[in-house]
Amino acid sequence: MAESVVLPHRARRAGSVRESRVIRFLQRHGWSYLFLLPMLALVVPFVIYPLVASIEITLFNWDGIGHPTQYVGLQNFVRVAHDPLFWNAFKHTFLYAGVLVPIQLTLALILALVLNNPRLRGATVYRAIYFSPVVTSAALVGIVVSLLLTSLGQPLSDTLLKLGIVGQPIDWLGSPTFALPTIIVVGIWHTLGYNLVYFLAGLQSIPKELYEAAAVDGANAWHRFWDVTVPMLREVGAVILFLAILGSLQVFDLVLVMTGGGPYYASEVVSTYIYHFAFTPAAVQAQANVGYASAAAFFMGVLVMGLTVAQLLAVGLMRRRRADFAS
Repeated sequence: MAESVVLPHRARRAGSVRESRVIRFLQRHGWSYLFLLPMLALVVPFVIYPLVASIEITLFNWDGIGHPTQYVGLQNFVRVAHDPLFWNAFKHTFLYAGVLVPIQLTLALILALVLNNPRLRGATVYRAIYFSPVVTSAALVGIVVSLLLTSLGQPLSDTLLKLGIVGQPIDWLGSPTFALPTIIVVGIWHTLGYNLVYFLAGLQSIPKELYEAAAVDGANAWHRFWDVTVPMLREVGAVILFLAILGSLQVFDLVLVMTGGGPYYASEVVSTYIYHFAFTPAAVQAQANVGYASAAAFFMGVLVMGLTVAQLLAVGLMRRRRADFAS
């Protein structure tokens, strides 16, 4: 009889403890979640819902008008897997990322080291100059560069020809050989400011006492960089690396505006491949097929998600190693 009285009392006590924890949690973090509501109100209908709906669309042949009715199952995925144009675009996407990312990160780190020097005068002005291309639309940058190449591309080609650097005149955007490299150069310049700011933030978070201690021990500039800067930037650098890779794999605006994926699909990337099948079918098929384009996007989305998971695992591993080293 006594146990039957104690058990409900313990249950009520445990319930009151849980309620008090919930109340404390809401009091401490409630405003944070309240501030997230406006973002969720836009993310859910315009990001999450389209992502979920696109999975269903991949199972249909659909021109984007009305409701999809022509069910084809996994046929769209089979077509994507056997389409040489898709794998051509896939190759160009990774070529773009594989060339842009190492060059851009190297330049960004060098510039960040220079601009982080406290003895440099006008460092704020230089930072603004290097970051200014980032705030400019990629489509606008592509249009302006295309116009510049139209007016200045021929004199530049003639100069290289006279110097013996090239053997024939160059059509910067009309040549299958030079179209994609030209876009890569523009992409490096356009998004350099992002990584520059990230590296600057990482460098400014390194305690100055570490450099002073290294200098006292007789370390020169190179040893201070290699033994202090690089280890302290390792975790931040991993995040910067993965962000740069993910951003470069999603290149779209520059390619669409500057070449449209041409000439002869020489600069086609996965994003423009998807766009062409979904919205400009005259160049590739008789009518638009949003289902097929969604299947191609699904392939790329799985890859991007895989890279995101790899980033989380890599950053987590580095944090655990740093914690073990500190302990």
